[in-house]
Amino acid sequence: MTIAATKRLVVRLAEYIPKDHADLLLRGTRGIYALFRHRGGGKVYDVVYVGLSNTGIRARLRAHRRHRKKARLWTHFSVFEVHPDATGEQISELEGLFRHIYRRDTRANRLNKQKTHGPLKVLRIQDLRTWMPRRS
Repeated sequence: MTIAATKRLVVRLAEYIPKDHADLLLRGTRGIYALFRHRGGGKVYDVVYVGLSNTGIRARLRAHRRHRKKARLWTHFSVFEVHPDATGEQISELEGLFRHIYRRDTRANRLNKQKTHGPLKVLRIQDLRTWMPRRS
């Protein structure tokens, strides 16, 4: 059994790849991706955008390279390929979770128009005393 076979959702990932290498990604790769802007000469990458593709991340990255707003804002990308059995709904929930986490980050929120992931609103609990069991 391979390591990838033991994972339930993400089977492969590639991180901080220069955007001009997007064409090397296999056609039909499904999952979540993030666009980053490399800062300086070190290992600092600011999140610019989080997205998903149910049909092919390579095509989405190509479109972002041509997009009038996004093209100049990102330099690198990461890809999180999902298991072949992952449903579109599961991929969407993952993307929603990531976008929800970054929704108030001023740099990441520039292109992520979504303010919150709707289904998470139903689960939201602000008062942790109602969430955690009481200790005696």
